[in-house]
Amino acid sequence: MSAIDDLPPLRDVIARHGLSARKSLGQNFILDLNLTAKIARRAGDLTNSDVLEIGPGPGGLTRGLLAEGARRVLAVEKDSRCLPALEEIAREYPGKLEVLNADALEIDPLAHLTPPIRIVANLPYNVGTELLTRWLDPGPWPPVWSSLTLMFQKEVAQRITAAPGSKAYGRLAVLAQWRTEAQIVMELPPEAFTPPPKVHSAVVHLTALSEPRYPAEAKVLFRVTAQAFNQRRKMLRASLKGLTPNIEDRIVAAGIKPTQRAEELSLEEFCALAREVARG
Repeated sequence: MSAIDDLPPLRDVIARHGLSARKSLGQNFILDLNLTAKIARRAGDLTNSDVLEIGPGPGGLTRGLLAEGARRVLAVEKDSRCLPALEEIAREYPGKLEVLNADALEIDPLAHLTPPIRIVANLPYNVGTELLTRWLDPGPWPPVWSSLTLMFQKEVAQRITAAPGSKAYGRLAVLAQWRTEAQIVMELPPEAFTPPPKVHSAVVHLTALSEPRYPAEAKVLFRVTAQAFNQRRKMLRASLKGLTPNIEDRIVAAGIKPTQRAEELSLEEFCALAREVARG
């Protein structure tokens, strides 16, 4: 018996189903169910929310979410080897867990859930950043989800929460902080995982703001930040060349010096620049 439910310890589940973690899928399993429950608690009160989990693997975090009272969990798992273990959890929690054997990059799992929705996941390292960018990019705001509680490599977590001028500051920080309140709520050493990754990990909790911090068109801001940080060591007049006619005039009109670099601009300045670029 585990510490959080009547199912077998996760190590036994993994051994019984032959679930060795696959590097090609970015898998690193957390076997300590008390730790997965702690991660679930970082997402807040789950009792009145549907929860989307990406990459549940053998179900350690899934069990944490259900033990913490999630109204319903939709687990999207690409690796079909994990399905029997997840089905055992579904039988333990009747009507609470639905499992989709699919690639999260190829479907819209949020369409299967009823708001309020929280996304909680120990994301596979190879798709985490792309999924976060997609969740930050819906046209209408606020989005259908209310919060994201996501595990990343610690370096990525620091990029999401970084301040202007810092080494970690980049496009992820601008996009995340424009539309959410983002903070690192937990850090985990490599030995918390099986197999241990070569890097430390961290959980970031992002709460959707009712509206973006500063006005800007999402498509334009995404394009401006992509181009600016793609050549972050160049001055803006060079890195943004070709983005729109008279780009240097647009930079000046936004109250920014064309000789500044992307890492020097605040979120407010990026939004001002995006508004000027949108004017054409």
